[in-house]
Amino acid sequence: MKDNINALDELNKGASMGKETICYVLDNVKDKKLKKVLENQMKEYEELLKKISKIYPKYNDNKEPHEINSMEKKMAKKGLEMRLFVNDSESKISELFLKGTKMGIIEGRKLLNNKNIDKKVHSLLDEFVNMQEAYVEKLKEFL
Repeated sequence: MKDNINALDELNKGASMGKETICYVLDNVKDKKLKKVLENQMKEYEELLKKISKIYPKYNDNKEPHEINSMEKKMAKKGLEMRLFVNDSESKISELFLKGTKMGIIEGRKLLNNKNIDKKVHSLLDEFVNMQEAYVEKLKEFL
């Protein structure tokens, strides 16, 4: 049970961070194609977050999944601001999202290797990783 909760919490954090980061930069993206890719990725994160919230109570007594704490959010936002202050080109934005997406893939793959998680949790993790891998390919176009 603990492995399922941990996997769902980590998945929730990854999807939340992805969504938050996209929300933060979306207004600054000038390229319409890149903006559409990021909007679609954000929608997929939102759908995944809904699915996590729906099954989480089965594993953790109706509690909510763990969120990213406000300090982590602030630090991520400041780091992004600093990187984009110097260069806010579509290429740089794409590069930053590629790096973040690849981190999500790595964490997701690690969690998928846990043989103690339920099929439903495994399925959500697999969906997350596959989605991330698809966006890596889409984001490469903008480098």
